[in-house]
Amino acid sequence: MPSVYQGVQCRSDGEPVLFINNPEHISNEERKVSIEALSGINKLNYDEFKDPDILTRISQYELAFKMQTTAPEVMNIANEPLFVHDMYGSNPNKSSFANNALLARKLVERGVRFVQLFDWGWDTHGTSEDGSIDIGLVNKCRQTDKAVTALILDLKQRGLLDETLVIWGGEFGRTPMQENREGKTNSFKGRDHHGDAFTMWMAGGGLKKGFSLGETDEIGYGGVSGKVSTFDIQATILHLLGFDHERLTFQSQGRPFRLTDVSGNVIREILS
Repeated sequence: MPSVYQGVQCRSDGEPVLFINNPEHISNEERKVSIEALSGINKLNYDEFKDPDILTRISQYELAFKMQTTAPEVMNIANEPLFVHDMYGSNPNKSSFANNALLARKLVERGVRFVQLFDWGWDTHGTSEDGSIDIGLVNKCRQTDKAVTALILDLKQRGLLDETLVIWGGEFGRTPMQENREGKTNSFKGRDHHGDAFTMWMAGGGLKKGFSLGETDEIGYGGVSGKVSTFDIQATILHLLGFDHERLTFQSQGRPFRLTDVSGNVIREILS
């Protein structure tokens, strides 16, 4: 996709976005004038060279100025009521996934179209206590389950879930048997990367409620029914967002590319 669609990374500590505040002695009005001047120069440059990255730069400058006036308030979760923090398990004074989940609700509420949360520490090979199935994975679930549940309930009670698609997933699954790493003498239990059978779930706009699709064999090693590909999932997500994945293309490397490349079918069994 063109770089104009790239996201903005938010930070857990310090300024929510790097350089969001004006330099000392620079007012918002002075900043606005400088942005308008830069945009004018960049537009002249684009008229001459037709480089799409110039349009990206223009939109980023304009977005950055808008964020300077809105981001500090939106990114502040300290003013949320105590019952909301209790529901999420969030703490404004400490970085956590729960804080990020609450922030996601605030961003959606303010009209941000796409919000992506990352959470690290799921690489449970069993080489340490934090990386074990029996200890590390249990702790990770404790850190995320309450917050994710709260996010869905919060969106629902605010009337936002029907128009918001919540997606939970990772890059692969885990083997159903314990991983044996030669030379490792600890007793922690781990599992290897596994791409043949794993689960993603989605909730919200356009999806059936309480519906499960697909089954594995009796030990969870391979799919036996309802198998879908990553391209199918991508096609379905685009469909729920109002796009036809076969018609949405972007010019790259001399040819039009689909976000599902040359594959993918909408998973209609899960649509409401």
